[in-house]
Amino acid sequence: MTPEELAAVGLQVHVEGAVATVTLDRPEVRNAQTPAMWRALATVGERLVADDEVRVVVVRGAGTTFSAGLDRAMLDPASSAEGVESVADLLRRSEEEMSATIDDYQRGFTWLRDPSFVSIAAVQGYAVGAGFQLALACDLRVLTDDAQLCMKEAALGLVADLTGTKPLVEAVGYARALEICATARMVGAEEAVRIGIALTAVPTDQLAATVAHLVESLTAPMAGAVRETKALLQSAAAQPLDEQRRLEREAQGRRFREVAGATHEQ
Repeated sequence: MTPEELAAVGLQVHVEGAVATVTLDRPEVRNAQTPAMWRALATVGERLVADDEVRVVVVRGAGTTFSAGLDRAMLDPASSAEGVESVADLLRRSEEEMSATIDDYQRGFTWLRDPSFVSIAAVQGYAVGAGFQLALACDLRVLTDDAQLCMKEAALGLVADLTGTKPLVEAVGYARALEICATARMVGAEEAVRIGIALTAVPTDQLAATVAHLVESLTAPMAGAVRETKALLQSAAAQPLDEQRRLEREAQGRRFREVAGATHEQ
């Protein structure tokens, strides 16, 4: 997609060397999300996954808020502009069509888990509903100390369907995840760090520097080592020990060969 096409759906993408920065750029509506944005994120993801140079993806929001979640206008058929896809359109589709459409939306989030890079959510202010789920789609989260996270869907009679349930349970466990989702309460930055949702919370004026330092640390090792490590850790919880041992052995074999090759070339 061209920069103009991305701007039309409220996104900016900047790639510099090994680092890609994806910015939600609708500050006038606190970076509220739309189906068009989700589809564009999926397209952006395909391009970044295919780019062997990209090692870290940073997701951020323009202005003072990461993302206030779904643009509420997308839930109201009467307020949808002609020709603009809205969530309300799902009501006119069959169960199969509805499921396929939501699957398309989810692809705007799932690419952030690809082992080819490490993804970081730089969260300032509110990350609500779809905003919280976008942050959860990233491998790591760094918050400002005034950040507020909320899985708002239950308060609207809905469920979190943009891939946020699995990483939330992985981060905090079933009971706490159920409480957070079912009550739709706000989770402050201090609590988010304490229960494992976020790495750290820092003053707003330190967010950029903190993320930059993390990016620098992640890009210091050989790219293959970080990619193999991410893939191993992603599979660890679901694999029996013997299977995980096998995956470790095979990954280490690939690493030995690459390291030896690099040393030989020097």
